[in-house]
Amino acid sequence: MNLLGKIKFDFMGKQKIAMIFSLILITISIGSIVTRGLNFGLDFTGGTAVVVNFEKDIELDVIRDSLKSNNFIDASVQNFGSSKTVQIKFQSQSDSESTQLRDQLSEIVMPLDPAANVDKGDYIGSQVGDELIEQGSLAILYAIIGILLYVTIRFEWRFSVGSVVALVHDVVITVGVFSVIQMEFDLTILAALLAVIGYSLNDTIVVFDRVRENFKALRKKSPAEVFNISIAQTISRTVITSLTTLLVLLALFFIGGAMIHGFAFALIVGVLIGTYSSIFVASTATLNLGISRDDLMPVEKEGVNLDHIP
Repeated sequence: MNLLGKIKFDFMGKQKIAMIFSLILITISIGSIVTRGLNFGLDFTGGTAVVVNFEKDIELDVIRDSLKSNNFIDASVQNFGSSKTVQIKFQSQSDSESTQLRDQLSEIVMPLDPAANVDKGDYIGSQVGDELIEQGSLAILYAIIGILLYVTIRFEWRFSVGSVVALVHDVVITVGVFSVIQMEFDLTILAALLAVIGYSLNDTIVVFDRVRENFKALRKKSPAEVFNISIAQTISRTVITSLTTLLVLLALFFIGGAMIHGFAFALIVGVLIGTYSSIFVASTATLNLGISRDDLMPVEKEGVNLDHIP
């Protein structure tokens, strides 16, 4: 393979445009998170989840209309494993209130199907939700710190800073999208964010690995030229991987059911943003930190070539 490849696009020459675009997205995301917040699901806010088993298939819209007409305005209705099983989530402040609302729910559901079986339901307290938010945030923080150390050991500290900048960029924008559209944010979304971190890092490492090889081989090229060549050589792999991943995620989003709807959507956003950041954000950040060929060459010990002299 020709090491220089064919550079059809000046990636590093567009870094200012990419930086402005990223700053706009991050500003919108942070602004929405601060002003509107996130639409936390029952996993975080506390409430009750009840599973209802129907004898026959039933339309979710029929259940939603019946609940709304009986003051269950904020109730969430989705299939749970099959078209005959439905999970209904609603807000409740205590276990006793949860039991009372569950009894009311039974009275609403029975006219739709007299043979329906309403389970006891699981109550999630708000204290548990607060702990989940804290533990989830710590999980993301620990993941980023671990990545910072890993990339520093494998490459060089400038690469590690560039990769972490890209990861924070991806997480903030993905969370910002959920804040802007006010889609429910639950534990599955938190799991998706951790998956986005892993996916984005994988793409970034592929680019950085080629950059390191080219820095050693292309000694007469400037750092910007080396990054351009490396991205051009890996762009086909990055695009193909992202497209195949998106095909699976789109299938999950449209036909995977309501249970994983939010999870799939978070990953779709994360893959798109992660592909962009691995090409522009991580590379731009590393280049602007002043990375050069000398930073990647092993340091020779003083006097190592004089050991044969008695």
